[in-house]
Amino acid sequence: MLPIVVLSAASDISDKVLLLELGADDYVTKPFSPRELLARVRAALRHASKPSSISVVRFDNISLDLKKTEVLRDGEVVMLTAQEFKTLQFLVPNPDRMISHDELLKEVWRYQNCPSTHTVDNHILRLRQKLERDLARPVHFCTVHGMGYKFVP
Repeated sequence: MLPIVVLSAASDISDKVLLLELGADDYVTKPFSPRELLARVRAALRHASKPSSISVVRFDNISLDLKKTEVLRDGEVVMLTAQEFKTLQFLVPNPDRMISHDELLKEVWRYQNCPSTHTVDNHILRLRQKLERDLARPVHFCTVHGMGYKFVP
């Protein structure tokens, strides 16, 4: 997957959040140093080229193919946004580990400093809506109250 780094003169936080939620890997505003830009591009390329040791993961009625970027539920294709899939790519290789909001924002959204945002909560809710059997009692995307989330296969 090719990373996307957005260069912009706009530094409004809502613009940054929107573009990152739409799938951008990083966001750099003017003025910036060429060295910083190069470092951010290299970091984005490193993260994009990390080989995954897992290619297909199955849990409950879900089949997740990380290489084909495909999710099936009961044999039917589930449409995910790029950011929802990136969230899954981070959670699935870390089963049963509590992952904080800040870690998700840094690793999945590439935020440098973590603003107070409901971005993570909204994406987890959408993953639950698409992948959990019972939205009222999620068993795979569990909330660790006041701390973050845990993926349980």
